[in-house]
Amino acid sequence: MPSASRRLDSVCVYCASSNAADPEFLAAASELGATLAREGLRLVYGGGGVGLMGACAKAAHAGGGRVLGVIPHFLTSQERQLTTVETVVVDSMHQRKMMMFEAADAFAILPGAIGTLEEVVELLSWRRLGLHAKPIVFLDIKGFWQPLFALFDHILEQRLMPVEFRETWRTVERVEDILPMLRGMPTLAFATTPGIEEMT
Repeated sequence: MPSASRRLDSVCVYCASSNAADPEFLAAASELGATLAREGLRLVYGGGGVGLMGACAKAAHAGGGRVLGVIPHFLTSQERQLTTVETVVVDSMHQRKMMMFEAADAFAILPGAIGTLEEVVELLSWRRLGLHAKPIVFLDIKGFWQPLFALFDHILEQRLMPVEFRETWRTVERVEDILPMLRGMPTLAFATTPGIEEMT
């Protein structure tokens, strides 16, 4: 019997803030923002008006969607704070990440750089430690995330994490598949301090 669809109200999107990104990446971000608005879901994002994050937020706003941006003071100029949507200005990156996490029911990971990678690794680490059970989906457009997945496979092959770690996220290649995947992901519990015998 298929599991019940997970209820979502807010989706946090992690992605790049570079305007030099591949046009396909920027188009995908815009498509996701428009999709969230159409589905009546709130976008939670990093508060900037540039790159993929700006494209996603502008599309969501243009579609009549709810948008919550969270940005630290020191990035308001660099990432060009988007003033047309609800934005909370905080004091630090730590506050930004925690507020975004707490405001979201699920996470969509689009192509991004070191900041996105930091957010993703922390999110997966918290998931691994049993601190949350929120669904996480990567948009692996043009195979962008394959090097990261290869690193995860390497760590698993070295028996440094249990094989169940692979169940903490899902991957899609099309924007239209993100929300169905987020809604359909099962809840998986982890032991917080596994021994090596649990990883074999």
